[in-house]
Amino acid sequence: MSHLWFLSLLSLCCGIFPLGFGKNISSRPSVVNIGAVLSFNSTIGKVAMTAIEEAVKDVNADPSILPGTNLWLQTQNSNCSGFLGMVEVLQLMEKETVAIIGPQSSVVAHISSQVATEFQVPLVSFSATDPTLSALQFPFFVRAAQSDLFQMTAVAEIVEYYSWKEVIAIYVDDDYGWNGIATLGDKLAERRCKITYKVGISLDSVDNRARVMDQLVKVALMESRVMVLHVNPKLGSLVFSVAKYLQMMGNGYVWIATDWLTSLLDSVVPPPLEIVESMQGVLSLRQHTAESDKKRAFISRWNKLTGGSLGLNAYGLYAYDSVWMVAHAIDKFFNQGGIIAHSNDSKLHFSESGDLHLEAMTIFDGGNRLLNNILESDFVGLTGTIKFDSDRSLLHPAYDIINVIGTGSRRVGYWSNYSGLSIEAPETLYSKPPNRSHANQKLYEVIWPGNTIEKPRGWVFPNNGKLLKIGVPLRVSYKEFVSKSKGTENFQGFCIDVFTAAVNLLPYAVPHQFIAFGDGHHNPNYTDLVYGITTGKFDAVVGDIAIVTSRTRLVDFTLPYTASGLVVVAPSKKLNTGAWAFLHPFSPAMWMVTASFFLFIGIVVWILEHRTNDEFRGPPRRQCITILWFSFSTLFFAHKENTISTLGRLVLIIWLFVVLIVTSSYTASLTSILTVQQLYSSVTGIETLRESDEPIGYQVGSFAERYLREELNISKSRLISLGSPEEYTKALELGPDKEGGVAAIVDELLYVESFLSRQCSFRVVGQEFTKSGWGFAFPRDSPLAIDMSTAILQLSENGDLQRIHDKWLVKSDCTNDNTELQSDRLHLKSFWGLFLICGIVCFIALAIYCFQIIRQLYHTDAKESDLSSSSGSHSNRLRRIISLLDEKKEPSKKGSKRRKVEKSSENDKDDDHLDADP
Repeated sequence: MSHLWFLSLLSLCCGIFPLGFGKNISSRPSVVNIGAVLSFNSTIGKVAMTAIEEAVKDVNADPSILPGTNLWLQTQNSNCSGFLGMVEVLQLMEKETVAIIGPQSSVVAHISSQVATEFQVPLVSFSATDPTLSALQFPFFVRAAQSDLFQMTAVAEIVEYYSWKEVIAIYVDDDYGWNGIATLGDKLAERRCKITYKVGISLDSVDNRARVMDQLVKVALMESRVMVLHVNPKLGSLVFSVAKYLQMMGNGYVWIATDWLTSLLDSVVPPPLEIVESMQGVLSLRQHTAESDKKRAFISRWNKLTGGSLGLNAYGLYAYDSVWMVAHAIDKFFNQGGIIAHSNDSKLHFSESGDLHLEAMTIFDGGNRLLNNILESDFVGLTGTIKFDSDRSLLHPAYDIINVIGTGSRRVGYWSNYSGLSIEAPETLYSKPPNRSHANQKLYEVIWPGNTIEKPRGWVFPNNGKLLKIGVPLRVSYKEFVSKSKGTENFQGFCIDVFTAAVNLLPYAVPHQFIAFGDGHHNPNYTDLVYGITTGKFDAVVGDIAIVTSRTRLVDFTLPYTASGLVVVAPSKKLNTGAWAFLHPFSPAMWMVTASFFLFIGIVVWILEHRTNDEFRGPPRRQCITILWFSFSTLFFAHKENTISTLGRLVLIIWLFVVLIVTSSYTASLTSILTVQQLYSSVTGIETLRESDEPIGYQVGSFAERYLREELNISKSRLISLGSPEEYTKALELGPDKEGGVAAIVDELLYVESFLSRQCSFRVVGQEFTKSGWGFAFPRDSPLAIDMSTAILQLSENGDLQRIHDKWLVKSDCTNDNTELQSDRLHLKSFWGLFLICGIVCFIALAIYCFQIIRQLYHTDAKESDLSSSSGSHSNRLRRIISLLDEKKEPSKKGSKRRKVEKSSENDKDDDHLDADP
């Protein structure tokens, strides 16, 4: 044994003294100094110390790495103190250390990284998870474990998975706690969740149970019941013990602990029963390490080494791999021809340095090359593949999700940066395309605090004695919707009754108070009322609040409890039928087109029938009368002239169909005019108002004014605010031509129905041109908005909502009046398709007829080719065409001959009669 110590001392001397003067006799020294900065008495430190020592032994015993060179490990105890940690690192610098494993604490890492950068010595930390330890600020800091950036992302996704919106963060009051919770807040905000309350607990509170209890009492008074605990193992155990004492580990509570809890449970074997009992139902995270034969063999070796008195946690595995990471980097450094050499730092030479001896510390000349070798690591360790990405993070960050239950824990799923929450191990997912869809996010059933599998709601009303401040509009009109009871602070009305009924259906009490908004002389601005939620003036707003886009950007609304859109109200007057009522069904354009088509069809049929049909032949006067008689007799389907040609029959069939549709429509419209009393309004809808320059009224405080200006581009000068039904009546009666009068009023349907229940001389014209509803407003992502929406649905399904409506909103007294607003006349736009079809058929028939005539003409010209060369051929041809059009063509059908015989006597009589006319 004495020989072994002698050889070790000799190796140390050979490795240190030559290096101290920068005179290296060999590029591969027999000993290379590495350091480790740990907290010896901590849970993680105890495991890491043993793991690092075993790793050094394995490296020195492996001939394939660092042949002829041994690692000499020097450990320093930082006791989780930033100042002590810096001192311990400086002591390692005096010993010309080339790399340091650690520091264990993030607080120590922040300070030590500055020292490491100055002396160019890489820090390879297996447990400093603070996400702000960036390569940009600390270039010589290398994190050989997962950053809390990923752990907080996992926590945020768990919160989102269970549809919680608010959490309370309890953290240790140092860099590790601050920066971890700040990252959690960012990740929650990305998912529209938030931290509503933060509790920082100092490290010295470990011995002050009363201080921790004071903090948790405040937490118990908060609304959220989802706690995220980001502390160290000692402080975390105390927090759970106090929480159990305060009955904060029962039904309704959710506790999510970061990976400090699993490191504690994995390290203490078996964990004390009182500690486990205080953590029942807690969710925690553990850095995921892939299963492998190498890992299982080391765990078996560990159990033999420790005798089962000390468990192996994930940080111990990362600490073991950190040593191998440094060993591979040093081996590569030597293979690259690197030499262990140090040089003095000129900035540390002072004329009066006192007893600090700063000049004894030297800069590692090969620090940058060794750092690059560490970042280029690519091997398989106990934790899986060790490889860094461009951000200096280990590839494939993943966590196990652990549920503490009974005397131990069970895994309920995994989280990976690749595919989110899953019940499959991350290694099985890397070969598949990433799938972060909501349906693909799964976890096994969790047993929550209180030994229940029912998912906690995650929030309650705070037990701090404060009432929910609910803003209510103080209306001066339409008080049936919401109004303040005289002499009291209570409110009543349709909206208030709906809210009260919905609250009564909730499975919990909602202590609240109504706060009036408005001066009592004018209706308040509802957008300002809703905006009060964002400023904290109100916790909710109840009333006749229209759900519009601009307001949904500020708050969350419940489902609408009633539908209400914008409509136009205008004066109306009774329309007397009079002597010319029969002209009302058609517009003037429709009358003109219809009459024109009657003449047009008569002419077309005459052209098609003239050569073959004797009924369309004769003197010109008779033919004109025939055209007119035939055209208008089709209106009653009473035409006696028969059509012989196929083209004529085709045109007539189409025309009779058009006549059928037109006459039926005319009859229906005229019947309505003569039998139903009509009302007339010059305004027919919102389009009429847009196209005119007449003034338009709107209700004070309503969103209608903004809608008319911004959406419909109506000038503000045309808009007149009205505050009560009486002002509505006066403005409409004055009309647009008098000062203060309006052509129409644009308001929400429910207000209009209430107004028209007492005023029968006005009517809604046109259609409802917006679709919206009324709802109750709550802060963004408020869980109460969801529960109230469910309650409103229940009210609708059980009929209570309709009963409340019937109680407050009476039907119009004018509903029994059989008068109707005059519907629009039948315009040409409703029939142009029919006329178009008929016109096309006529032109096709005429085209075919002309083609037949031209063909016959050329056939005749071919027989008389000798005459075609004579002079005056153009005039002859024109006469020939006219003669051909007027020429009688004998039909070949026997039916035609018989018809001709039957009609001959009648035609003769008609001819004699016509000839006898003067």
